[in-house]
Amino acid sequence: MYFIALATDYDGTLASDGSVPISTYASLERLKKTGRKLILVTGRELPDLKRVFPEIGIFDKVVAENGALLYTPATESESPIAPEPSPDFVAALEAKGVSPLSVGRSIVATWEPHQTTVLDTIKEFGLELDIIFNKGAVMILPSGVNKATGLDAALAELGLSAHNVVGVGDAENDHAFLRACGCSVAVANALPAVKDTADLVTTGARGTGVEQLVEELISRDQDIGAAPRNRLSVGKDGQGHPAELRPMDCVLIAGSSGIGKSTLATALTERCVEKGFQFCVFDPEGDYGELENAVSVGDGTTPPNRKQALELLEKPDTNVVLNALAIDHDKRPEFFADFLPEFANLRAKTARPHWLIADEAHHLLPNSRDSVSLALSKDLPGTILITVHPGAMAPDALRMVTAVLALGPKADEVLTTYCEQAGVTPPEALRAPEGNQVLFWRPGEPVRVIEAEKPRQSRKRHSRKYAQGELDEGASFYFRGPDGQLNLRAQNLMIFLQIAEGVDDRTWEHHLRAGDYSDWFRRQIKDDALADEAAAIETDDALPIGESRKRIAEAVRRRYTGPASEE
Repeated sequence: MYFIALATDYDGTLASDGSVPISTYASLERLKKTGRKLILVTGRELPDLKRVFPEIGIFDKVVAENGALLYTPATESESPIAPEPSPDFVAALEAKGVSPLSVGRSIVATWEPHQTTVLDTIKEFGLELDIIFNKGAVMILPSGVNKATGLDAALAELGLSAHNVVGVGDAENDHAFLRACGCSVAVANALPAVKDTADLVTTGARGTGVEQLVEELISRDQDIGAAPRNRLSVGKDGQGHPAELRPMDCVLIAGSSGIGKSTLATALTERCVEKGFQFCVFDPEGDYGELENAVSVGDGTTPPNRKQALELLEKPDTNVVLNALAIDHDKRPEFFADFLPEFANLRAKTARPHWLIADEAHHLLPNSRDSVSLALSKDLPGTILITVHPGAMAPDALRMVTAVLALGPKADEVLTTYCEQAGVTPPEALRAPEGNQVLFWRPGEPVRVIEAEKPRQSRKRHSRKYAQGELDEGASFYFRGPDGQLNLRAQNLMIFLQIAEGVDDRTWEHHLRAGDYSDWFRRQIKDDALADEAAAIETDDALPIGESRKRIAEAVRRRYTGPASEE
C-alpha cells in the first residue's frame, strides 16, 4: 500500500454536532485492520475531546489544541509541542470581557467577534502569537504552531512520511495539515476554499464522506497515490509536456554502456530530495559513493552492513547508498536477494523508502533468479532498475515494469529487446532518438521522445572501483595476442598494468595497433580523457613499443592511484 495512514479532523469532518456516527467508527475500525495508522488532528482541548469521544483509543496518535499537544491513546502520554500561555495575557483577556474563554495546555480559545480584542492584547504584550480561525472559533497559539506542525510531530514518532498520509478536513484551520499530506481530501460540507485546494472532494458530508474515503483507500490506494504531487519528473517532450514517474511504478532504465543511465538516476535522486521522497540505491560497482544527500554504507574495501543500512532508513529523511563494490562479483546477487525481504518489511511498516534504485539489474536479477524477481514484483513498487542488458534479466522482473526509459543511439533496439524478454507487445513506429534524447514508454501507450532531466551535481566515482575492484567478465580486458592463443583476463586496471608489463612485445603491439586499449578505457572504464590519451599513443607509429607501454602505464597510474575522479 502507498498510503499508510489517515489523518482526519474531528468537528465537521469525522463528527457531526460533536458525535461520531456508529457507521463512521466502523469504517475506521475496518481501515485500521488493513495495517494503516489513524491520526486525529483537532483544535479541541484533550479533556473536552475525551468527553465527547470516549472511543479515542482507536487512534494511534492525537494532535490536539490545533497542533500544540500530542497525545498517545495507547499509553495515555501527553507531549506538549508548544509552551503554556502567559497567565498575564489570559488575565488581560478576561479583564477585557472576552467570553467564553478557554485555556488549554498551550491554546487559548474564544469566538468571534473577540478577535479584535485578542489582537490588540497580543500587540500590547508584545507576544509572538498567531490567531487561527475555524468557522467562528478564534484560537490563539504560539507563532508557527498549527495542525501541520502537530501532524509532523506525530509522524516523527510513528516513523512515517507525510507523503504516505491522506488528510481529510473541512475548515480554515485544516489548510496547513492538508497541504502537508500526500493526498488532501475535503468532505462535501467543507468551506469552498478548502475544496478548491483539495486533491479530492467527497460526495458525502462529514462522517459519510470519511466513510467514502475509507472505501476508496482500501479499494484503490494506488490510483489515489498517483496524484501529481507524488510524481517524479524524468523530463519533457518537444511540446513541453512533462514525463513523470508514478509512486507505484517499476521503471526500467536501459541502454548501452556510458550513455548516461547512472547520470539520469542521479538526476532522479535530486528530484526525490526536492520533493522529500526517501530513496535507497543498491550500488554494485561503487558508482554512487559520492552521491549528495545520501549516506553511503560500505566502500571499496568494506562490504555494506544490511542492519546498519536498514537502521539508517528507519529515519524518513535519511537516504542510503549500499556500496557493494567490496563484495565478490558473484556474491552480489545473493546479497541483494537477502536484502530485499528486509527492505520489503520496512516498506510494509512505513511505506518507504519511496524509491529503490538498483544498478546492474541484469546481474542482480538474471534469468536464473526468478524467485527474487517474484519477491520484487510482490513487495517492491517504486523501483528503478538500471541495466545494459535487459535481455539478460529475469522475465518475471521485466513483466512488472510499468515504464521504460531507453537511452542511446540504439534505444529502439533496447525497447525491442525488453518487449521480447517480457512478452510485451512492442510499440508501433519505433525509431531511434536523436542526440541526447530518450525514449519514454508505458506499455500500451505511444512512445514519447523526451529530453531527460540532468543532475546539478557532477557525478563522481571512486578510482578504486576501476583500479582494484572486479569488473565482470564482459567488462574485463583480455590479452589474447595476434593468434588468439592467450586468454589473460584483466578485471581491473592494476591487474591490467601487471599483465601489460609481462606480456611479450608482439602481444602488446597487436592490441596497441588495434586500438583495443583506448576502446576498453572508453567503453568499460568510462574515462574519455584516458581513452583519448591512449588513442594518441596507439596512433603514434614512430613511438617505440617499450615507450608506448610505459606511457600508457603512466597515464593509468596518474589517474587511478590518487583521489576519486569526476566523470
